[in-house]
Amino acid sequence: MKILVTGASGFLGTGLLSRLLSDSAYEVAIASRRPSGRVGVEEFLVADLKRDTSWAVALARVEVLVHTAARVHIRAEDEASDPLAVYRAVNVEGTLNLAQQAASAGVRRFVFVSSIKVNGESTEPGCPFSADDPPNPGDPYSISKMEAEQQLRAVASRTGMEVVIVRPPLVYGPGVKANFLSMMRWLGHSIPMPFGLIQNQRSLVALDNLVDLIVRCIDHPAAANQTFLVSDGDDVSTPELFRRLGEALGNPAILLPVPSVWLTVSARLLGQPGLAQRLCGSLQVDISKTRAMLGWEPPCSMQDELQKTVEAFRGEARACTVPVLSRRSGGRRWYDW
Repeated sequence: MKILVTGASGFLGTGLLSRLLSDSAYEVAIASRRPSGRVGVEEFLVADLKRDTSWAVALARVEVLVHTAARVHIRAEDEASDPLAVYRAVNVEGTLNLAQQAASAGVRRFVFVSSIKVNGESTEPGCPFSADDPPNPGDPYSISKMEAEQQLRAVASRTGMEVVIVRPPLVYGPGVKANFLSMMRWLGHSIPMPFGLIQNQRSLVALDNLVDLIVRCIDHPAAANQTFLVSDGDDVSTPELFRRLGEALGNPAILLPVPSVWLTVSARLLGQPGLAQRLCGSLQVDISKTRAMLGWEPPCSMQDELQKTVEAFRGEARACTVPVLSRRSGGRRWYDW
């Protein structure tokens, strides 16, 4: 079976590629913005995911397409103008163009990695998101992902190409960046953190668990034209996550008892309300549909995956010639590509 993976040099794409290449049942081709350096892999360099990008050569003989590429950040000047239009250009128009060409090329199944943010930004205690809840996106990025899902379903209806949608929450694992990397840096330097009184519950998914589900969705008959949520099946509060990470690092977390309302107000005053929501609010997902329809269980435990993430973090820190807390040059990465 020939599989084409987009975004193969991104965090998720790299993990998925390693898993697929370990299985002789798959012939793997990749499309990305920069070379992967993999030996023996058919590669296609694609500068941009746009409405007029040609995919004809990359789609030759492809049976299943796994689309992980997306725009996940935008420049400050775009944020000030029309951020939704910027996200739509890649995540909606680019994805629709790819799907239409895939259907025309005879691709049997299109696996789309979306986001739990399509469901919403937060959940009430004991009321996790389910795969069939009405969408409630809260920002331009998640709106673009919702619209991409809608366009893909329309393509499936018109052409008969099967579409599978996977909505992950926060993904962590070796090589993780952004806020998760910041947490490990704080813990590594024994920086006290004001999260001791937070009482929330959040679902996360390890990279290996997410990859395992995507591979299941490649050829499972019951996955066709379905939407699935995914997690480790082990929800944690923010303080508990810091404690587990600290244990893995060998540096116990120092958590100060600051009321969550103070943190929320402070974040808003600093213009970072989203950060307060991610640290103080709940976001849980119900993976019972995924388990029942696909017979899938997360193969890796959260504690084991946190340990692997920490070990990779330590290795990168040892290899680095500058202090761990120093800023890297080059600015923000705009694509998960």
